[in-house]
Amino acid sequence: MAVYTHVSAEALAAFLARYDHGELISAKGIAEGVENSNYMVDTTKGRFILTLYEKRVDLSDLPFFFAMLDHLAERGNPVPRALADRAGVAIQQLEGRPACLIEFLPGVSVSHPNTAQAFATGAAMGHMHESLTDFTGERPNSLGPDGWTALLARCGHDLDTIDPGLFDHVSAALEKILAAWPYNLPRGVIHADLFPDNVLMLGDRVGGLIDFYFACTDIRAWDLAVMHSAWSFDASGARVDRAVGAALVEGYISRFPLSDAERAALPVLARGACIRFLLTRAWDWLNTPADALVTRKDPLAYLRRLNTYNQMGETLFQ
Repeated sequence: MAVYTHVSAEALAAFLARYDHGELISAKGIAEGVENSNYMVDTTKGRFILTLYEKRVDLSDLPFFFAMLDHLAERGNPVPRALADRAGVAIQQLEGRPACLIEFLPGVSVSHPNTAQAFATGAAMGHMHESLTDFTGERPNSLGPDGWTALLARCGHDLDTIDPGLFDHVSAALEKILAAWPYNLPRGVIHADLFPDNVLMLGDRVGGLIDFYFACTDIRAWDLAVMHSAWSFDASGARVDRAVGAALVEGYISRFPLSDAERAALPVLARGACIRFLLTRAWDWLNTPADALVTRKDPLAYLRRLNTYNQMGETLFQ
């Protein structure tokens, strides 16, 4: 989440008039994240999230996302659905952008998750994967391994302005990861971005899973590896918490089986997660507009994670 497009009070009030969800009381931009513009909206009937979809989200993908969320919600997963207006329309236009009014879910995103929270979130991912086994929608992973080489080329040697020698370091690491990539593992629809700030906790219980705009069809265990790389380290990527990582995996398998082949592949999948997020964070670091209300994330935090997985990878998943 972030704010790139600014919405006037007058435009937002007119937007809300299409719905039966009350009149505008207040709206506040949400700075976290990097993908879309998001506002917390309070009305006379409740609280909602307003999302304006920026350039990285393809309008043609929105029906897939919304169908996935409806499918998950019907099976008891705590996910936010897009709300339709009186005419039954969910995808609107606001300030020149596609926009949707989204259900608000209670909870807070924790900065330093404990093992109980990690176990609960792993179980929530397992429940999500279980629920999606009969979902028929598909969407390619535009930020999967087949796209990393192109993204590296787009960043180019501008990476060296972030850290000297970074381009060559990432190039060498990417070559090794792609050579070992386990393309034959079971696939399904996955979240692909379940960071702590995309999980709303109510104490040690999961109150909501949010921000599904990277959801796609890919290796199912990749989702778990992405989550492990995001949850098991501090924000700087310098310190790893083995207990949190183990709790994530144990929570997951409490709801959905993990084969021996999937477990054995987790170290390389996690190294791939580091490359993916290092590159996208680097791209955003190099290209974020100066006037955007957005929290930029340090690309080098994922370089540090990558180095840790290279040194300790297998032992972190035992």
